[in-house]
Amino acid sequence: MTALPRRTRVAALALTAALGTVLSGCGSDDGSEDPVATDPVDSSTEATPGDPETGSATESAPPSGEVTVPVYFVGDTPQGARLFREFRKVASDNPLEEAAALVAAGDALDPDYRTAYPSGSFASIEYADGGFRVELPDDAWTTTTGQDSSEEATLAVQQLVYTLQGVQQDRAPVTVFVGDSPATLFGVDTAGGVSAEPPLDVLGLVSVTSPEEGATVPDTFTASGVASSFEATVPWEIRQGDKVVLDGFATAEGWMDKLYPWETEVDVSGLAPGEYTFVALTDDPSGGAEGAGPHQDSKAIVVE
Repeated sequence: MTALPRRTRVAALALTAALGTVLSGCGSDDGSEDPVATDPVDSSTEATPGDPETGSATESAPPSGEVTVPVYFVGDTPQGARLFREFRKVASDNPLEEAAALVAAGDALDPDYRTAYPSGSFASIEYADGGFRVELPDDAWTTTTGQDSSEEATLAVQQLVYTLQGVQQDRAPVTVFVGDSPATLFGVDTAGGVSAEPPLDVLGLVSVTSPEEGATVPDTFTASGVASSFEATVPWEIRQGDKVVLDGFATAEGWMDKLYPWETEVDVSGLAPGEYTFVALTDDPSGGAEGAGPHQDSKAIVVE
């Protein structure tokens, strides 16, 4: 990940301050956090089905007329493209449409992220009667035109589903319409309502909630996120260019069956001021001899 230009960094720092008291969580039946019920309300949780995520402490609520919501983008992993989430501020009068517009545009703060959507936009999005109604302006997105593969088409659908469910805090199904008729979305039938696929199938196996992209960090800061990593070990590194200048590991609350929260304190007091990259990874005890290799998520940071 390259260093951020100042304008992008300032925007990311503003987001850091905005994630505060708007965010609080709920629990699932097994005592773990239910991500769909908590994502847009608490930066300390990942609000997509079965995917809890720990976040950073924050300072203040977003300005009046805005809410902070989760928006899902696409990133690369050794197992192909997966979804990663950013918290974003949007207008409070219609956060579903605002979040979906970011999805369609691929307007991510993290330069490692993109969208699975070709150019275009949604006409309208509503939540009613226990479901999401998504209207397309035409049939341009009903076929796989603009998608490189059926896997990319499926991921595009899940990108929308995860985002809408996170914003609304409800695992409700998503149905796409052209006019009054249910339609396919990139060839995926939505007439019966599309639900979120299991997180381990579509989300990155490690992600960073804190620090946010472009954050200026103090001498000691709390890094956090979620992971499904071997024996709950989540290695982390701080890199300057291609050089690893600091490393360590966090211990997640579990592993194998879902994504679990991880958190650790990182002491950068020994580093010279400058721009660095914080990277969290899944553990790879085989050293690359088995499997596809470790997943990772990275955030540009500034050490003062």
